[in-house]
Amino acid sequence: MTQARFRRVRQRLGELDIDALLLSVGADLPWLTGYTAMPLERLTMLVLPADGDATLVVPRLEAPRVTPHPDLFGIRPWDETEDPVAIVAELVGRRRSLAISNRAWAAPLLALQASLPDAKWQPASVVTGALRAVKDVDEITALRDAAAAADRVATALVEGEIELVGRTEAAVSREISDRLIEQGNEHVNFAIVGSGPNAASPHHDASERVIGRGESVVCDFGGTMNGYCSDITRTVFTGEPPAEFRDLYTVLERAQAEAVGAVCPGIAAEDIDGVARRIITEGGYGANFVHRTGHGIGLEEHEDPFIVAGNCERVTAGNAFSIEPGIYIEGKWGARIEDIVVVTDYGADSLNTVDRSLYWAS
Repeated sequence: MTQARFRRVRQRLGELDIDALLLSVGADLPWLTGYTAMPLERLTMLVLPADGDATLVVPRLEAPRVTPHPDLFGIRPWDETEDPVAIVAELVGRRRSLAISNRAWAAPLLALQASLPDAKWQPASVVTGALRAVKDVDEITALRDAAAAADRVATALVEGEIELVGRTEAAVSREISDRLIEQGNEHVNFAIVGSGPNAASPHHDASERVIGRGESVVCDFGGTMNGYCSDITRTVFTGEPPAEFRDLYTVLERAQAEAVGAVCPGIAAEDIDGVARRIITEGGYGANFVHRTGHGIGLEEHEDPFIVAGNCERVTAGNAFSIEPGIYIEGKWGARIEDIVVVTDYGADSLNTVDRSLYWAS
């Protein structure tokens, strides 16, 4: 599969008239080579010319971590007294249309720009984004396994196994994190717990606030399993929810379900967002839906495609992304429902299966 990815990247470079791809820290490098660069000040960079052999420039002390693939790329270890930027510039040669990792550190990028002053630079995502967005069978299996692990934690949450009332948001976040590790995740990417007025902050940092009765609690969490990410959100109400909140949640639940139902090959990403946004607006909460409907997921928690107004790109079979509309009433409460879906030839395959109904916590 790695050979196929190299072929697709080279084909894409040719289509875009880009001379070379330069990959450093970030998910593009392991997606293509299987090697994850440590986020150090020492430069690691794959130089992949459209018309020549690829070379991985790596600190000598890191070279033993690289699994050789001589049919795909050579390895050029550099010593502490060498200048890795000069090595990369030499490998680039006379090529001047270059694409570099979106997450490359500024220092080596600026040094490369100084070494290659007449080069034209683009983000690597113009090459890799659309390619990585279409998941193969193995990637979808990995995403499904990660989602199933997150589902097991979400089930414990909505069924009341994870106590909420009388505990701090931070304590609940720690328990969710511990459970994600117990379910096989290598690490936890995030465990958002927002209660009461904090539930109106979509990316709230779990605090020492004690969760009380009569509150909504938004729990958004995910981890990484076998290199691939999970992401799920469920909202629980502590006690019997008032009619006002039930109305809000009914609108939200319909918006999320119909956005999932709208997913099919060929629909524009912005049109999926539009489905959720229209329902929430018609329900009277348009101003309270403050973020996009979804984001792609894979090796990274957020990647292409992004389900947002203005993204006219059409989704295709193999795309994986979240559907996560939310409604937030500042100073009072909030709610969000999130599932990961994969586009199939027949519509959306929801990887998360935990019931989306409004749960009441005693």
